[in-house]
Amino acid sequence: MSSDASKSHTVLTPEPAAAPTRLASLDAYRGAIMLLMASGGLGLAEIAKEFPDSSVWQLLGHQTDHVQWAGCVLWDLIQPAFMFMVGIALPWSLSSRSARGQSYKIMLAHALWRSLLLVLLAVFLSSAWSKQTDWVFTNVLAQIGLGYPLLFLLAFTKSRTTWIAAFSILIVYWLVFALYPLPPAGFDWQAVGVPAEWSWLTGFAAHWEKNANFASNFDTWFLNLFPRDEAFTFNRGGYTTLNFVPSLATMTFGLLAGRLLRSDLPLTGKLMRLVLAGLLGIALGLVLDLTGICPIVKRIWTPAWTLYSTGFVAMMLAVFVALVDGLGFKRLAFPLIIVGLNPITLYCLFQLSTSFIRTQLQIHLGQDIFTIFGDLWIPMMKRASVLLVLWLIILWMYRRKVFLRL
Repeated sequence: MSSDASKSHTVLTPEPAAAPTRLASLDAYRGAIMLLMASGGLGLAEIAKEFPDSSVWQLLGHQTDHVQWAGCVLWDLIQPAFMFMVGIALPWSLSSRSARGQSYKIMLAHALWRSLLLVLLAVFLSSAWSKQTDWVFTNVLAQIGLGYPLLFLLAFTKSRTTWIAAFSILIVYWLVFALYPLPPAGFDWQAVGVPAEWSWLTGFAAHWEKNANFASNFDTWFLNLFPRDEAFTFNRGGYTTLNFVPSLATMTFGLLAGRLLRSDLPLTGKLMRLVLAGLLGIALGLVLDLTGICPIVKRIWTPAWTLYSTGFVAMMLAVFVALVDGLGFKRLAFPLIIVGLNPITLYCLFQLSTSFIRTQLQIHLGQDIFTIFGDLWIPMMKRASVLLVLWLIILWMYRRKVFLRL
């Protein structure tokens, strides 16, 4: 992610005719993240409970389940990776549209339409098992949709302006939380879904405590503007609508990474900048967390989390670029690439059909299909079976050139 202002450019500069329209490493990266999400962690967190004395199993279980509040594990990096890739892909998308003769107004209209569709699709998926429309906006698609119009506008700025915008978002968002008053003494934490055995944030970091912060209080007003069976009081996981603001910075960093990958730098130069930027992001996030200035909390997308998680996902991008684009492992990455070409499809299928797939497998292959290796492995068998079916559907769609895009 180069910050060299002299090399800044708008993303509308048409590419040479021979330039690839897609980045194979990005598709492979996206596919890997989507498959990780759809795997459900292969039930490792559940199985690990049966091996409390095994450090290996405890590590596997810990890395495949979200942290309670502060901190970060592999499972927490799925959403920032996906949002980071939205930013990476945008320069390619706009260049392709520009080459087809689309005007700025047409592209802006498309960006707004895509934003609306993403938010509505997120609400639909969140409401799938509800008695009425569940107007919540914490789903990853809604978060992308809410920030996408601003990301689109930033795509037409110079790199220096883009960097300034990303850090300005984080600084302002930090200030809003930092200046917001702490809960009064005697505050009823259980009334906002925080149990008595909670691991509390202390000192200045308490401004980012679960369901007692600026963004959670915003939701108690905002979400009650929509029709509901009962008044919204808190989100059980602590997630908030306003997460889209700092996660816009995550997408913006992705936009800068996309510009870097499209630049004329040699591959080694691109990889070095991605790795250095990643290490810097991790270091900045850790400093903010360890000094108590801002904790690393994914569920409310704190600025420290934004920098810390972006550091990791940028380094993950570097690995895929090195393997797929650098070493030419495109054929080996094929199982990932086809998923990366149809991410919305996999996401919707995973959200809507997991239980249906499991039921159908038992109907047609026998009720004991998930117990063939013993009861201990039932969680893994259930998730692995669903993952295989979903991948086969994506393969079938790929071979018939069927892609769902918004």
